[in-house]
Amino acid sequence: MRRYEFSVYFLTNRWHNVLYTGVTNDLIRRIYEHKHGLVPGFTKKYNINKLVYFEDYTDIHQAIDREKQIKGWVRRKKDALIERENPSWLDLAERWYD
Repeated sequence: MRRYEFSVYFLTNRWHNVLYTGVTNDLIRRIYEHKHGLVPGFTKKYNINKLVYFEDYTDIHQAIDREKQIKGWVRRKKDALIERENPSWLDLAERWYD
């Protein structure tokens, strides 16, 4: 059982050419929505549904501040953060909904 209420996460597509940063109060639900095309807009348009990184927080303000910080980074820095924890860019949620 997850004990954190808020998450900052990165999604990408199968080519890793697009990266999306988001914040949510329910990571499992939100990733399900992305994977099933239930979120209209950017992620649905570019088939961005592969969870490659996330951080958990107990405080929404910390999560939002972190999301804003990351969104201000250049792509190279975001890639380095992902690769430190997930060097193969595996889909961390691949088996969540089996």
